[in-house]
Amino acid sequence: MGRLRVLPSQIANMIAAGEVVTRPASVVKELMENAVDAGAGHITVNITDAGRTLIQVIDDGCGMSPSDAVLCFERHATSKISSAEDLDDILTYGFRGEALASIAAVSEVTLRTRRECDETATQVKTGAASQTRTSSVSAPVGSNFAVRNLFFNTPARRKFLKSDNVEFRHIVEEFTRVAITRPDTAFTLTHNGRELFVLKKEKSLKFRITNLLGNALASDVVDIDTQTSVAHISGFIGKPQTARKTPGNQFFFVNGRFFRSGYLHKAVMKAYEDMIPEGTMPSYLIFLEVDPHSIDVNIHPAKTEVKFEDESVIFQMLSACVRETLGRNSFGAGINFDTEGAVEMPQIGKCFEEYRPVSAPRIGADPDFDPFTVPSATGVRETQPGTAAKTPPEGYGRLFDSAAGTTSRILIIQGKYVITPAASGMMVVNIRRAMERILFERTLKALSGMPAHVSQTTLFPVEVNIGVPRRLVFDENSDLLRQIGFDIKPVGDDSIRVEGVPDGYSSTPGNVSREIEDLLGILEEEKDSLQEIMNQRLAEKIAQSGAASAESVSSPLQAQRLIDTLFECDNAEYTAGGRRTVSIISTEDIDKLFT
Repeated sequence: MGRLRVLPSQIANMIAAGEVVTRPASVVKELMENAVDAGAGHITVNITDAGRTLIQVIDDGCGMSPSDAVLCFERHATSKISSAEDLDDILTYGFRGEALASIAAVSEVTLRTRRECDETATQVKTGAASQTRTSSVSAPVGSNFAVRNLFFNTPARRKFLKSDNVEFRHIVEEFTRVAITRPDTAFTLTHNGRELFVLKKEKSLKFRITNLLGNALASDVVDIDTQTSVAHISGFIGKPQTARKTPGNQFFFVNGRFFRSGYLHKAVMKAYEDMIPEGTMPSYLIFLEVDPHSIDVNIHPAKTEVKFEDESVIFQMLSACVRETLGRNSFGAGINFDTEGAVEMPQIGKCFEEYRPVSAPRIGADPDFDPFTVPSATGVRETQPGTAAKTPPEGYGRLFDSAAGTTSRILIIQGKYVITPAASGMMVVNIRRAMERILFERTLKALSGMPAHVSQTTLFPVEVNIGVPRRLVFDENSDLLRQIGFDIKPVGDDSIRVEGVPDGYSSTPGNVSREIEDLLGILEEEKDSLQEIMNQRLAEKIAQSGAASAESVSSPLQAQRLIDTLFECDNAEYTAGGRRTVSIISTEDIDKLFT
């Protein structure tokens, strides 16, 4: 007897579910896409307990007949394909007929659906633990899918789900990817009875982006629109000055379908060369309209990857299109207003008053003054008739004398380096890296449960519109941010108000907004399972973000304070990433410069 056997359909569906349904967000994605394909004008998504208890998607689309309502749960049941040639003309979201069968294999599903021509609706109850049962019920035109107890029969997969906040953030991501491509469709998203998105039908994509991702993003992008013989490229790309260190708001769509592409991401980044700082990336929402015969969307179970017929042509065209748009909006090469490297006054001049006491001029009257005689009092010399000047105070000329204090031996070079004498020559401190080391150790201690940072109150509270997705990140990590030293209050469903930042961070409104965006981007990334490793990574990234926007060191007193704080660190010589913070240039090396 042979060893091969055909798997029962139930087991085959569970295996397929492992490819299609990886978490609650996968169910939301599949059901929303089906609703869009059904021509819905309004789609409502109701979530309970981040999808563990209930995922309900209601639409007012075309609905299904009684027979189709039962058949839709069979594997590979589809209305989109009848021949192999149809695979070359796919313009809908779903087409393989795997989603509903996979969902039913790991949950309990109830479907109510009705077509406009039907007097009553059809209800179908199915799932891994029960036989399929049908009945006639009353329901409006459209479809209503209710998915309960996800992964109840696969406890191992349910066990590895993340926290409710993390899982719901993934649901919001999938909701956003579908809703953003259909501004002519209304969408609603609720979680545990709380409405988070109520999106009405919009006249333009820009309004939908504003409502989904926040006003800040909508004001930080410019339009891109280019028609070629290969593709139509449209959408929005971020202004170079708004580029961030953390990923977020990078979207590719082809023929209305979201997809991921590291290759095309490089094309966009190439267009931004020499316009954005190293290690940052811009926001973009790029829509490609191409001939469906020139792409293959059937290479990934979740259909998030796309294969183009000639990717190199798309790469070059996309990069050139983005570059041209940046240039047209005056972000390309032009007059350089950067002052880096320009001749500037010595930094010591900015702090001159630190070395010379300032006093208000004194005006007095001498009752014995005789305008017809010239007095010869001690300490007064004649300059012009009727004027006199006092002898300069003793020690006034010692401005550059080392005895005037240790700060007089410190130089600041272009706001980047601090130079001070050392026993064997001179010490050069990289200001940004020194600040990074200081913030790293402070943050790591705070994350490890030591006393929180001292928070400095901002002059005026800074309200930041971060959008619903990032607001969910804040809600999950508010205690951690407070522990680090931020004083932040929630405002509405998509904003926060910053009332204090940790010592060392910039408190100016523009920098505060950037700091918060970077921090939430860092916290949005998946966390490592080992707490100690997670704390190290978080502290390093938070320190890098804080150092990049920290208040500048502009006086010798500030520089001395930076040096003193740096050498109180456990490791003052290197950043957490292993980059040197301090370098000693020996007297011998200096001598060689003059041989």
